[in-house]
Amino acid sequence: MKNNTVPSTLVLQSHRTPLPYSWLSPCLDSVENWAKHNCFDYQFLGDEFFEIVPDWVIKKTKQQLVIATDIARLKWLQKYLASGYERVVWLDADFLIFAPERFTLLAGESLPEKYALGREVWVQAECSNNPPRKFKAYKKVHNAFLLFEQGNCFLDFYAAHAERLLEKNQGTMPPQFIGPKLLTALHNIVQCPVQEDAAMLSPWVIQDVLKGGGAALTLFLDKSPQQPAGANLCSSLVGELQLKENDISDLVELLLAEKGLVVTT
Repeated sequence: MKNNTVPSTLVLQSHRTPLPYSWLSPCLDSVENWAKHNCFDYQFLGDEFFEIVPDWVIKKTKQQLVIATDIARLKWLQKYLASGYERVVWLDADFLIFAPERFTLLAGESLPEKYALGREVWVQAECSNNPPRKFKAYKKVHNAFLLFEQGNCFLDFYAAHAERLLEKNQGTMPPQFIGPKLLTALHNIVQCPVQEDAAMLSPWVIQDVLKGGGAALTLFLDKSPQQPAGANLCSSLVGELQLKENDISDLVELLLAEKGLVVTT
């Protein structure tokens, strides 16, 4: 039920159930609690998430279902905006809001285009040295956070061209094909609005957060336009750089306790 006493905002999330990682529960809880605190409606989509996706998309992405999720989220965003919500926000299930008091959605004069994407500052090692000596940061945008208001000019354009590219593609596709890669390409041309404190943490940054500091975390904070208040924890990369499920559980606990990315060493 929409609350008519406040701006009509819906927060959307989805994941298959049962959840594959125990640490996803506090991530989902952090978003739902933040939504309720702000008097936003909250909706978690389970198995019905893919019901809105055309059959040809499911068939074409059966080996890379993550690409189908990129289509599905856009269709649900369109559906709920069409149902009358003034603003709909998408957050991936592995997005943790660790500083809810600072995580304020862009709106009004700060969001004239009526939409915003998440900020990705992707930090990775420049070479294969172990431990790595140098890191490089790539400034991009991501779709683990998406915000769209009524009257925006971007959602329908992006959704239509994401499907068009997917339909025309006859070769291999990276998992980020119509997600961060397409969005970043568009952003590099038109400079899309960005919710700067909706971040994404690479495995190298996660490692540094867990040990209290390091070159990757320092570079991430230096290149981030704003101190993150929430971040996507990249559940698809668990297992890379020796990151284990317990490491991400420790990360979630640490970020919630510190309410931010803190350098202690």
